[in-house]
Amino acid sequence: MAKLTILAAAALLGLLALAQATRTTITTTVVEEDNPGKQQRCREQVQRQQNLRDCQRYLQQQARGGGGGYDVMMITDPNPHQQQQLRQCCKQLENLNEQCRCEGMREAVRQQREQGEMQGEEMREMMQQAENLPSRCNLSPRRCQIRASMF
Repeated sequence: MAKLTILAAAALLGLLALAQATRTTITTTVVEEDNPGKQQRCREQVQRQQNLRDCQRYLQQQARGGGGGYDVMMITDPNPHQQQQLRQCCKQLENLNEQCRCEGMREAVRQQREQGEMQGEEMREMMQQAENLPSRCNLSPRRCQIRASMF
C-alpha cells in the first residue's frame, strides 16, 4: 500500500512538473475592418506630408545599396546626405497620426512601384526597409506590414 501511495504521489508530481514546464503561446492578429472615414483621413494626412516623398527617396537609396541599414538611434549613418534624408523622413512620419503611419509607408512604396524604376530584388529590399522604418525613427507602431498589402 505504501508503494502504491508513493507511486501515485510521484505520478502526480510528474504531471504537475510537466504542466508547469509546458507553455502555450497564442499570437493574435488584429485586422481592422475597412473604415472609409479613417482611410480618407489617413490619405489626406499622407498627402499633406507630400506622400512621404522624403521617405521614398531614403528608401530608394537604401534599396539600391546606399546605406547598409544603419539605425539612426544607434549608429550615425556615414553618409550625411542619407542621414538628412532619414531625419526628414522621420519628421514626415512623426507628423502623421500613429494609425496612419503604416498606411503612409504602404502608399510611399506603392508610388515607388508604380514609377517602375525599381523591380525585383530592389523592390523587395525597399519593402523590407519600409516595414522597419518607423522603428528606425523611434515611432510607433514599430513595424508596418507592407508585403501582404502590395500583392
